[in-house]
Amino acid sequence: VQLVESGGGLVQAGGSLRLSCAASGSIFKFNAMGWYRQAPGKERELVAASSSGGRTYYEDSLKGRFTISRDNAKNTLNLQMNNLKPEDTAMYYCAASESSIATMRAYPYESDFWGQGTQVTVSS
Repeated sequence: VQLVESGGGLVQAGGSLRLSCAASGSIFKFNAMGWYRQAPGKERELVAASSSGGRTYYEDSLKGRFTISRDNAKNTLNLQMNNLKPEDTAMYYCAASESSIATMRAYPYESDFWGQGTQVTVSS
């Protein structure tokens, strides 16, 4: 399965972006899919994730600003990002895992499939 992200770009603080991840095959088999981000000099962190059973996870500081949605029929994973802040600036990666959301959180470099990343830059 190939994952292709789109939707990144440059936005002013307070603005919104919607990231999309299109999979070349069925995502139904993936127990968990999520979005990671990595800023220069920082570790990769799980921003949000969605399980095949409908559970979602958000990094605590992002709750209320980011919304993840998964469409198994269209093989897409989206991340709506509102009220963006300069500290949200990072490369954002879509990832798919046959394991759990908890595993995605614990092992941020070991998901089964990765997209190439899309840059999000928030200016102050």
